Amino acid sequence: MFRTASASRSSVPSVRGWLRVIAIIVGALVLLPYVIVPFYTFGEPVSTLMLWRYITGQRVERVYAPIERISPVLTRAVVIAEDGRFCDHYGIDLHEIREALAEGDDLGDVRGASTITQQLAKNLFLWGGHSFIRKALEIPLAIWIDAVLSKRRILELYLNVAEMGPDGVFGAEAGSRRAFGKSAQRLSAYEAALLAASLPNPVTRNARAPGPGLRRLAGLYVSRAARVPNADSCVRR
Repeated sequence: MFRTASASRSSVPSVRGWLRVIAIIVGALVLLPYVIVPFYTFGEPVSTLMLWRYITGQRVERVYAPIERISPVLTRAVVIAEDGRFCDHYGIDLHEIREALAEGDDLGDVRGASTITQQLAKNLFLWGGHSFIRKALEIPLAIWIDAVLSKRRILELYLNVAEMGPDGVFGAEAGSRRAFGKSAQRLSAYEAALLAASLPNPVTRNARAPGPGLRRLAGLYVSRAARVPNADSCVRR
C-alpha cells in the first residue's frame, strides 16, 4: 500500500510536468508568427494551405509576382471587393466587426468582418473554416502585421498567397494565367473585377467561365472602381 500511494503521489508532478511542456509548446506556436512577421518584409512566403498541399503531394501552382508587376486595376478591384477601408484601418475594421456582431451569432461565422490583413494572417499562419478560436488568434495578429509591414507589402503578399483558382492555383499571376491566359500585369478592368469577385471561393466561382451572378458582381466592382479611383492609394508609389 505504501508503494502504491508513493507511486500515485510521484505521478502527480509527472502529469503537471507534461501539462507545463504542452502549455509552453502551445504558447510558442501562438507567439511564433509574431517573430516571423518582420522577416516577411522580403521573400516569397507560402500559405499554410500551400504548405499542406506540398506536404501531402497535391498540386500547387503559384508564380510570385511583385506588386509592380500586377496591374493597378487588379489591386483596386481586390481592395474594393475585399476590404474597402484597407487604406484607412490598422489591420482590423472595427465598423465591420460591430456590424458582424450585430448581424451574426458568432464572430467566426461572419466573413464580412475580415479585412485583407486578417485574411493574410489566416493564409500565412492559421487555418481555414469558421472558428471563434481562429478569429481570436487572427485579430491581434492582423494588428501586428499592419504595424510591422507596409500596406503595399501586405497587399502584395495577399495577392500572392490567396487561392485564385481550383486545383491548387494560388496568387494573382497563376490565377490570371489560368482564367484569361495572360499575365496579371495585362488584365483589363473587367477581368480584374472577375478575378476579385471569385476570391471568396475561387473553386466554385470560376473566373474563366463566369456565371450570371459572377458577371453581375464583377460589373458592380468595375463601377465602384470608377467612382473610387483612389481606393488603393496607399499601395501606390
